[in-house]
Amino acid sequence: MNILLRPWQEDDLDSLIKNANNPEVAKFMMNKFPSPYTEEDGKNFIAFASAPEIPLIKAISVNGKAVGGIGLNLKEDIMCKNAEMGYWLGEAYWGKGIMSSVIMKMVLHGFKHFDINRIFARPFGTNIGSQRVLEKAGFTLEGRFEKTIFKNGEYQDELFYAIRRSEMD
Repeated sequence: MNILLRPWQEDDLDSLIKNANNPEVAKFMMNKFPSPYTEEDGKNFIAFASAPEIPLIKAISVNGKAVGGIGLNLKEDIMCKNAEMGYWLGEAYWGKGIMSSVIMKMVLHGFKHFDINRIFARPFGTNIGSQRVLEKAGFTLEGRFEKTIFKNGEYQDELFYAIRRSEMD
């Protein structure tokens, strides 16, 4: 299996829609991740993610097809040494070790190219798969905030996982 992180491209549209248009994927995403995921949503996302000023949103490519996405959001002000990582993967690709590998690639990229000391992710408390991938990639659970997420009419816990530059040496 050939796994790459690469820029989003216009010809990723069909694969993007196929993999993103799934309630099982959307249920652990922010509400700005549309569900259902339409062709218009895909076109808008690819235009946004491929803009030159947005260099940190990458397609997860498996055997040449974009099947998910991962990105770093560099923080500002007093949080300027931090970046938040977000990611998703098409359901057909879950449980194959893809995401933990991709997360590590993004962490190495972030620490190599940016003056940051911490990368964090905020999975839902019920997203066991995401928690496992982060732990497998070397992240540590730093905190749990009870019932801070409101999604699909329910409150859920928000977890904070992080990895620090010093842990990579």
